[in-house]
This record gives sequence, structure tokens and C-alpha cells, in this order.
Amino acid sequence: MEASASTALYPVHRCKTIYLVRHAQGIHNVEGEKDHSAYMSPALLDAQLTPLGWSQVDCLREHVTKCGLAKKVELVIVSPLLRTMQTAVGVFGGGNYADGVSASPLMVEGAGHSERPAISSLNCPPFLAVEACREHLGVHPCDKRSSITKYRTLFPAIDFSLIENDEDVLWVPDVREANESVAARGMKFIDWLWTREEKEIAIVTHSGFLFHTLNMYGKECHPTVAEELGKHFNNCELRSMVLVDRSMLGSDTPTCNFPGKIPAGLDLPSDLADKKHAENGQV
Repeated sequence: MEASASTALYPVHRCKTIYLVRHAQGIHNVEGEKDHSAYMSPALLDAQLTPLGWSQVDCLREHVTKCGLAKKVELVIVSPLLRTMQTAVGVFGGGNYADGVSASPLMVEGAGHSERPAISSLNCPPFLAVEACREHLGVHPCDKRSSITKYRTLFPAIDFSLIENDEDVLWVPDVREANESVAARGMKFIDWLWTREEKEIAIVTHSGFLFHTLNMYGKECHPTVAEELGKHFNNCELRSMVLVDRSMLGSDTPTCNFPGKIPAGLDLPSDLADKKHAENGQV
């Protein structure tokens, strides 16, 4: 059997599994495909999901439930825009919320003109809003978020504690964020994931953010892998990735490794014994 350079081994405690999800169809997707200039419309501010988008959410929810992924995910990280939060809670949230339950709902009834019932925060992972995985910043009103005060009324059980400013200070009307800046922001975000203790994390974000970030990582991969990474995401598409730490960012202790030699005993491997014997013979 010949050795192959096409495979690699990494300790499991230096790996995380991340599930990348692009939001479902938003009203801006529909209008922008008809006329690209529609992305400039103030009417699309913080665009919400369409009825078709909610159907896409339902289909992805059914998939992650059937394949067991819903029970694996330990944390859902979401871009703090209406369409991504609707997608995230619709896919990974609990069931329908019941009045009288002590836990706050993930989403209140009808949030974002959705005509959807409230969604429970029970029997699902925690949700954390993070600005770093937002779409291109600037110019397009659909990519400008609403205030965190407003979001807290719509999505009471999402954790917004990492967001410093109530209003959107990152979005400006006259400068569109450069592709290179989006990619750099995305790579910094991926590095930040290593500060999290969770090993299986879902990230609900945007097409442009995913495209430019993954293409940057693809530069270090085999062309076939780079091509796979570099494909644009469909609405409500999910892709699973293994995130490998090749530095010391993920230096946490492995939980399943066992040190061996308990109880202690003689266990010198034969090849080392041969080497030791040869060395002693030369003295």
C-alpha cells in the first residue's frame, strides 16, 4: 500500500464542526432579481422573509430533524438582521410557543410581517447574535439592521449581549464594504469561533459573507475543494464543514483521550527497545 499525501490527521480536540446556512428567500431577493437597482430601495430596509422563504425554512427544519442535526447543534450563531434571525429560529428553534410557559419565546407571533406563530426557546440550543457575520455593509438598505431594542421585542430569547450599539453604526449610506474587507472579517470571525467551547455550531448568515470568506480559505486547498467551497449558497442551503485549528488557538484539553498506563507497567514499544538496546551496545 503506497502512502498518500491527499489525506491528513488532526487531533479531534483541534476540530469543530460548523453548519453554514444562508438565510431563506427575502423580499430583497425577489425584487433584486427582477431589477438590481431595487437593492437601493428604502422599502427593503432590513428585509424580511417571503412566504416562499418560510416554506424553505420549514423544509430545512424537517431535514435537520430527520438527519439528527437538530440534536447535535450546541449553539446557533446568527447575523442580527431580520431575515437571518427568522431563518435561524424557524430552523433550529423549539416548537410552537404556548402562553403561560416561563421561558421567553425565541420569536413572537407575527414577527417581521411573518404571519407565523410564536416559536418556543425550549428544547433547542441557545441563540447568539453576532455582528461579525453580517452581509456586505453599506449602501443597500436591505443590509441595514434595525435597533437591538426592536429586535429584543421580536426575538426575546436571542442573546444580543455581544452587540455594543443599539442602532446600526456599521452601515453607512454611501460606501459599500469591499469584498476583501468582507473576507477578512469572515476569517477573523472563524478564528473567534475557537474561543467558544461548543464543538458543533450552526451559523445562519448571508450569501456574500459566505462566498468571500470561503473563497479566501479555498486559496489554500486543492482546486477541487476550492471549487466546492467557492460555490454560491442557495437560499436556505446548509453545508457542513470541519474547522481545523492548525495553530494554538484551540488548545483546550481533549475530553475523550485517555492517558493509558493505568495501572502502570512495562510498555516500551519493540522499536524503541531495539533502539535503546543498540545505543547501550555502543557505550
